[in-house]
Amino acid sequence: MGIKTVAVYSEADRDALHVMFADEAVCIGPPPSRESYLSIPRLIAAAEITNADAIHPGYGFLAENAKFSEICESSGIKFIGPSPDMINSMGDKAFAKDTMRKAGVPVVPGSDGVVEDPKTAAEIAAGVGYPVIIKATAGGGGKGMRLAWTADEFERQFQMARTEAEAAFSNPSVYIEKYVEGPRHIEFQVFGDQHGEVIHLGERECSIQRRHQKLIEESPSPIMDPELREKMGAAAIKGAKSVKYEGAGTIEFLVDKYRNFYFMEMNTRIQVEHPVTEQVTGMDMVREQINIAAGSHVGKKKLKQTGHSIECRINAEDPHKDFRPNPGTITGFHVPGGYGVRVDSHGYAGYKIPPYYDSLIGKLVTFGSNRTEAIDRMCRALEEFVIEGIETTIPFDLKVMKDERFRKGDFDTHFLDSFNFND
Repeated sequence: MGIKTVAVYSEADRDALHVMFADEAVCIGPPPSRESYLSIPRLIAAAEITNADAIHPGYGFLAENAKFSEICESSGIKFIGPSPDMINSMGDKAFAKDTMRKAGVPVVPGSDGVVEDPKTAAEIAAGVGYPVIIKATAGGGGKGMRLAWTADEFERQFQMARTEAEAAFSNPSVYIEKYVEGPRHIEFQVFGDQHGEVIHLGERECSIQRRHQKLIEESPSPIMDPELREKMGAAAIKGAKSVKYEGAGTIEFLVDKYRNFYFMEMNTRIQVEHPVTEQVTGMDMVREQINIAAGSHVGKKKLKQTGHSIECRINAEDPHKDFRPNPGTITGFHVPGGYGVRVDSHGYAGYKIPPYYDSLIGKLVTFGSNRTEAIDRMCRALEEFVIEGIETTIPFDLKVMKDERFRKGDFDTHFLDSFNFND
């Protein structure tokens, strides 16, 4: 696009690839995220001293922080994402649920909003019926999310969810939902512009997850048919339009075994798994985010999905030891290639993975004319992907790809509960 870029980095990320390839780079503090990537004054200062016109918040840290969006706006810097009001109404999970309910979209039964008092929370949980799930209103990635199966364990899980939420997002607020057993996690990618137009780009299947953290995503979903896609897509657009949504976002649903769907939350940012949608639609979603922020129309025509795409997250974790994080120095790094294979990564031989942040070091994405071809191509690519010096989730991903239940599309969010990697 011909736009010059400024990379910000903490001292721990001094050798990261984005620092090397950006036109300019600014160190914003020491390794702890509170003193660097979560420090709004330091980010604004970096933008001001480099005369940056806009900030792209990525998909972590302050990406869903209304205060950050507001400060960017007041500083004359374009926040490439929703306005503060939109983030407050849809980025906050409890407010989003209420907004969608008012818009006529089915929602999972639960609290009407944030619950602060443990006693009140326990009464709500009893009324909803166990099991229940306690969720942080800010952020994502499984942080600040706890499951309570009985009343006896509820208070402990409630307090733990609040503590995790405060540590991860500087916001301890949580809400309560009925836990839907055996669900599929399906999200719809939406885009809205400054002119009131909203489109969706189809769905992504995100049910292969561990501790509420997605591991493998694909598009389209194996359970989807045209009728269900039409219903869920219409609900996603309705919800986004109800807040005049601007930018990229996802409306996330739970789909039960009877194919009933319930709104779960909205992520007011681009997702880690956006490449699978790019592969089946042909849209460069980050480019579209920038265009929308500059005032472009998103267009009213729905993009047609073609073929099938799968993404495996490559994490610096040891699947043989309960996925324990495994930071360290990469001594060897070889990525697969060929038709239908895409690798997004900041890894390279000699790079030292710091222990301070998320363990994600790459995304391996394959495309095929159908799901079987995409899976087979993923198996080949995983076998060719070499990362030495640290343990990664590559062996785990490969075993999932070869699992008969996965290949048949017969799974839900509890797939890994009965999947033994060490067999």
